[in-house]
Amino acid sequence: MKSPSKQGLLIYFSAIALSVLTISQLSSFLVNRYIALGGTVELNSFIHFTHIRNLGGVFGMFQGQGWIFALFSFALIIALVIYLLISKSVQTYEYICFAFVVGGGSSNILDRLIYGSVVDFIDLQHIPFWHYIFNVADMMIHIGLWPMLLFSLRDSRRQSSPVN
Repeated sequence: MKSPSKQGLLIYFSAIALSVLTISQLSSFLVNRYIALGGTVELNSFIHFTHIRNLGGVFGMFQGQGWIFALFSFALIIALVIYLLISKSVQTYEYICFAFVVGGGSSNILDRLIYGSVVDFIDLQHIPFWHYIFNVADMMIHIGLWPMLLFSLRDSRRQSSPVN
């Protein structure tokens, strides 16, 4: 089976990143429109949608310093795209995983530009020591990061294994 060309992989990357951005922005719009700030909609006993605003960064740290996270995210997204464009040894999974990260990161940046903060709303209940509310963009970033980490660990073990 023939591997996709770099151009084909960049098209996949762009399609996934734009899809993630669109879905995430749609969720922010709908939450902002239909759930009052501070309001909660209980989907079931485990999942609530609680509309809050994150003026800081990851896990709500550094409230009021969201612009720092926006700048850092923007720089990271640019670096990822440059890496994908110029690197000669990018694996297919990297295009896919980075697309989720770029789409989610771009959505959080766009939230800051549109709403002045990140719109968070996914509020999981009954998890010990878990008190965080997050959004679709955050989920997508994790969907990209965790497989990337696992694939990278697998690949590094293969490279460090002695050849028989």
